Amino acid sequence: MSKKTIVTIGREFGSGGREIGMRLSKRLGIPLYDKNLVSMAAEKLEISEDTAKEVDESTLNKFLATYLISPAEYVSYMNNEEFMPPLSDQMFQVQSQIIEELADRGSCIIVGRCADYVLRDRDGVISVFVHAEKADKIRRIMEVYHLSEKKAAERMKKIDKQRENYYDRYTGNEWGSIDSHKLLLNSSVLGIEKAVDVLYDLYMGEQNR
Repeated sequence: MSKKTIVTIGREFGSGGREIGMRLSKRLGIPLYDKNLVSMAAEKLEISEDTAKEVDESTLNKFLATYLISPAEYVSYMNNEEFMPPLSDQMFQVQSQIIEELADRGSCIIVGRCADYVLRDRDGVISVFVHAEKADKIRRIMEVYHLSEKKAAERMKKIDKQRENYYDRYTGNEWGSIDSHKLLLNSSVLGIEKAVDVLYDLYMGEQNR
């Protein structure tokens, strides 16, 4: 029986991080969890998937304006049974529980959702952050979402800021830094397929340890 090895992928918008995860999933024959974590969390919370999407990692800013607290305060009130946390915090807690359950189940790839932080105390976790040059990210966003260069740049800036806020809020760590992730990959330098090769080799090395 193979070891449980989890690959967590943080990514800048437009860097190709999700595509890297999808290709790696296909090559390794292990599941990838990304947006499907939203529907899984919605089911546990007994809310609609549309509502869950409103408090997912890329749409959190409006909630931060009302519920901005430190990670230590977050842990404190989550342990207070008399306090009902905002839905955004409930979503994070439930998604974290799901991530733990998926990691217990077997090898997989998890994109975003602070999975690297949630699984930080586990062995067999390969934590990677994918970034890319600005021009390459804008070009990819233009192609994927059929946007003008200006609109693509605006969307990239907005979503990256939202992801940064989400990560910083729930982990207290710096999004995209080498201190927060075990490996940083520049998809502009490596290309998508080479990045997949790097992660494949790391995964196989972990399996053979």
